[in-house]
Amino acid sequence: MTNANVNVVDYLDRGRAAIVSVMNRGCVTASDVNFLRRQIFADDIISADEAEALFRLERTVSDKAPEWTPFFVEAITSYVVWQLRPTGIVNEAQGEWLIRNVDEARTLNALAALVNVMAEAHRVPLWFHAAAKARATREWPGAADALAAAEAEERMGAAA
Repeated sequence: MTNANVNVVDYLDRGRAAIVSVMNRGCVTASDVNFLRRQIFADDIISADEAEALFRLERTVSDKAPEWTPFFVEAITSYVVWQLRPTGIVNEAQGEWLIRNVDEARTLNALAALVNVMAEAHRVPLWFHAAAKARATREWPGAADALAAAEAEERMGAAA
């Protein structure tokens, strides 16, 4: 292995290691989110291992600072929509990967990432919208409250 290869491996391991170190602490603080943002977005690339580790953190750590949600949604969207080729297009395998991880996480943050991917992608598989809608209507913790708040916000916006 050449020095260039070692440096790439070190970088990829560093991003995943950063996620694992936060996960091992059992909570995600605002400082942790800033740390992860610097580590993971250092070169604007999120690896498959990092995306998997972010979902693992989402599934296993319940105490998260409010800054976690926008970071998580941005990171997953960046990985699925903008980093995998061709950009802007979610293919079958990517869609299946995302749906599987959202189903395993069963959190509002995971659902938010799914919705954001749909909003930013130029094209998704035909079945993807129906799959996303099905997840939005499931009785996940907090989903009913979030949907009610979104509907109320939409009504207020329409009335203005």
